[in-house]
Amino acid sequence: MIEEQASDESEFSMRTMTLDLPDDVFSALRRSPEEFLQEMRLAAAIHWYSQGALSQEKAAEVAGLDRTDFLLALAREKVEAFPVDSTQLAGEVERG
Repeated sequence: MIEEQASDESEFSMRTMTLDLPDDVFSALRRSPEEFLQEMRLAAAIHWYSQGALSQEKAAEVAGLDRTDFLLALAREKVEAFPVDSTQLAGEVERG
């Protein structure tokens, strides 16, 4: 279920999503629902960032982090913070 919820603090709207999961998922992962939600947001943000679908700024926003903390999370997860395409790199090297 997705509900639209207006934010009073900015001109942007936020959406609230409800996700149904079995209760035993949290005990199996040894996470509270809040910890699970934070990890899921971070995992989604990292995935979309590494796929090039989101900028660092937007990915950090999805993760609920500032950009510095998002970069630190990328480092912890061993994800390239500044991915370089080998074709682009070769072009840069040729241009000197």
